[in-house]
Amino acid sequence: MTFAAADPPRAGVLLVWTPDGPGWESLAVPPVGAVTMVPVRSVPMTEAVALLLAVPADAHPTALFWSAAVREALHLAARGLLWPSVTDGGHDTWRLGPYGPADEQRLRDLAAAMPAAARALPDRHGRLPAAVTLLRGFWDAVADTLPRPDPSADPDPAAGPRSGADPGPGGGRETIDDGGRPWAQGPPVRLGAHLRPWATRAYADATVRLSLRLEPAGGAPDGPWRAVAQVHHRADPGLLADAVALWRGPVPGFPAESTAAVALALRHAAGVWPPLAALLDDAVPPPLPLSDDDLADLAGPAGRRLTDAGVPVHWPATVDRGLAAGVRLRSPAGPGLFADPAGWGLDWQVTLHGSALSDAELEELTRARRPVVRLREGWVLVPPDLARRARRPALTPVTGMAAVRAALTGTLRVRGETVPVSVTGGLAELRDTLRRPPTAPVPVPAGLAATLRDYQRAGLTWLARLTGLGLGGCLADDMGLGKTVTLIGLHLHRQTDPGTAGPTLVVCPASLLGNWEREVGRFAPGTPVRRFHGPRRTLDVPAGGIVLTTYGTLRRDADRLAGRPWSLLVADEAQQVKNPTAGAARALRTVPAAARVALTGTPVENDLTDLWAILDWTTPGLLGGRAAFRDRWVRPVQTDRDPAAGRDLARLVGPFVLRRRKSDPGIAPELPAKTVTDHPVSLTAEQATLYQATVRELLAVIAERDGPARRGLVMRLLTGLKQICNHPAQYLRETTPRLAGRSGKLALLDDLLDGILPAGGTVLVFTQYVAMGRLLRRHLAGRGVDAPLLHGGLPVAARDDLVARFCAGATPVFLLSLTAAGTGLNLTRADHVVHYDRWWNPAVEDQATDRAYRIGQTRPVQVHRLVCVGTVEERVAALLAGKRDLAETVLDTGPRALSDLDDDRLADLVRWDGEPE
Repeated sequence: MTFAAADPPRAGVLLVWTPDGPGWESLAVPPVGAVTMVPVRSVPMTEAVALLLAVPADAHPTALFWSAAVREALHLAARGLLWPSVTDGGHDTWRLGPYGPADEQRLRDLAAAMPAAARALPDRHGRLPAAVTLLRGFWDAVADTLPRPDPSADPDPAAGPRSGADPGPGGGRETIDDGGRPWAQGPPVRLGAHLRPWATRAYADATVRLSLRLEPAGGAPDGPWRAVAQVHHRADPGLLADAVALWRGPVPGFPAESTAAVALALRHAAGVWPPLAALLDDAVPPPLPLSDDDLADLAGPAGRRLTDAGVPVHWPATVDRGLAAGVRLRSPAGPGLFADPAGWGLDWQVTLHGSALSDAELEELTRARRPVVRLREGWVLVPPDLARRARRPALTPVTGMAAVRAALTGTLRVRGETVPVSVTGGLAELRDTLRRPPTAPVPVPAGLAATLRDYQRAGLTWLARLTGLGLGGCLADDMGLGKTVTLIGLHLHRQTDPGTAGPTLVVCPASLLGNWEREVGRFAPGTPVRRFHGPRRTLDVPAGGIVLTTYGTLRRDADRLAGRPWSLLVADEAQQVKNPTAGAARALRTVPAAARVALTGTPVENDLTDLWAILDWTTPGLLGGRAAFRDRWVRPVQTDRDPAAGRDLARLVGPFVLRRRKSDPGIAPELPAKTVTDHPVSLTAEQATLYQATVRELLAVIAERDGPARRGLVMRLLTGLKQICNHPAQYLRETTPRLAGRSGKLALLDDLLDGILPAGGTVLVFTQYVAMGRLLRRHLAGRGVDAPLLHGGLPVAARDDLVARFCAGATPVFLLSLTAAGTGLNLTRADHVVHYDRWWNPAVEDQATDRAYRIGQTRPVQVHRLVCVGTVEERVAALLAGKRDLAETVLDTGPRALSDLDDDRLADLVRWDGEPE
């Protein structure tokens, strides 16, 4: 291989020759001396880069050399060493450079290693090109190819025609009009005589950069000052010279064209800070005398603008720049942290290297009219904005939660600027208390009939401390880790202190009312529990009791609930009120309580504003307004992915959100654990009507039959009632039914999936009825959830395919017939199992559960059993759990045992005594 340079560089080609090359074109070179004509293949640079990167280790030495050369060119380009230029033929081009000393040495070393055959393309005089020149041309060809689009691609029709004055990576062979280049614009000045053509200036600009050095003109900081333009070599930071030296003669290390770059940089800097225009009036850029106003401006906004524009301002090392302004929070006059409605007073506080200035020092600073002040045996730079703050220290007070936010983050937004804040006294103590973990767990309440795991007791302690301080929080544990029992423990703990004792109001989805009632009865058997739900609801609130209501009821009856004093207000599945403008969320905010707790396994479902909505209810004012929260946190954390902003937000919300996952170390050390939860579900009005009508009709017929006919009718009754509990459409055998809103079980399944799927969980849903499975598949498809159904009517190959798809992660939900899929399958990808309808034999359910809970499972398995309250399902479950004599019979023979019950016991078993949803 060799390289043939061209103008522009991107037109160069890699020439590849092989003795057995198949009919490649002859290389046209003059027959001078020992020149030989050989067939070659011309590879354009757009293809040559990829070709050279793929050269094998045993290739020809020339191929190995150009492979090394292209890799070096890519490294240089990756470092940003690209600059625009113009070729001798008038084409725009990109070149590699400017090279630092190390880069130049690398170029020479690599050129010295070039095989003679790698440059075997003689000129018309028969001479081979110089290795350094050829290698530099090759690098420029790579550079000129990289930024350009694929020439075979269609041009962007929105871009319009290309201008010959465009210096960018446009490709093509357009010529250059130097007068149209941005580098050549601007009014004529005396230094303009030093300007070269645009490519020369572009190279110089890529080589040097400008800065301003500020220094006392007479040596003393309290005398006159001046600004000196100085030049830095970009590739070699150690090279530095005053700009005036470049006009007086060559400076080693700087290209001769550097004066053009400095002139342009000064013109640009004068546009940022007009006093620098005086430097353009002389043949050379002399030191610029500075007035006190100029000096103050450079100490403040002008210095920041110049630095942002790439012209940093340097102050002498003898001038201390450690002066800073922050905010000091003054305690409110009233007792307690949040008692004074006027809030916390704010004062500007000036510090030098973290040490607050004394009153006398502040007085000295405020009297000064120059930005350099004698302070503490030295000279200190005083930015003008800091001086203004020191002269006007008082600020508008902030509210209590804004003060807590400032204490936790260590910063405060003042007049659109983030400034450091210092706190003392009770607020500092509160900050330290919130940041450190509790030192000792609270005693487990005597009335709690449960053995708390370590993490549950830690959660109880955390909630007790937070609510004891008059604050609220969010318990955001994963589903199945025991948020309910932890909250019940908190209620009992608060009853032990007269200052916090009182009733608790729990607001939850309607599908969870039965579960809450059951859990309170199980874990706090002495605690009164009432439902505020249904048409006959009353607020009979017992002392120290728990009242349960739904978000729908709260929305309709907020005034009544807000009229009672509550010790604790709990929002379960709090992600349901993440929209603060929704009716339920607005109603929730109207209910007063001494403490507020949100329970949710998904505190952030869509974006960080979900978390804002929850915490703005539990601790109003902590995160500020919604718009301010989006600007301050959502954009930098979620959009810009700023790690520092993420850490600041975590430091702010950390004391108010407790998040534990099943996979966290120490949470469930006996992993994989299996947690079984019975979910009580209320019948809808339609279900209740069908249930009662079916019981009346068939019990009357059963009473007149005996023997096998009677047993058959009993089985028909039990089956029909279970189908009604599942969904009216199953019982009525509807072909294209409306499904939503007609079944309490279906609504609860939706709630479960809404909590499981966003967290990355996967679910097995078992039903003993294929017809119900098909209804579930149709319903979930309407919600955008792909849920295949495995049942006994499928061929074996089809079943295997469905199992393989689920295990490969193709679907998050798998519907299964209990009889067809309850044994033999390994489905350990699932970490949740839902028994949509209960089987009469618990052992059969356990076998189905073991499809996920078996060897190979690495995650805790949550088992959810749906049971309709007040129906045959609930009574059979109670019989299986409590009445051992009947339970043994059921375990042995299944529902056939129930068919032998006498009429009275059968009627007692199938009656409905609940209330509709």
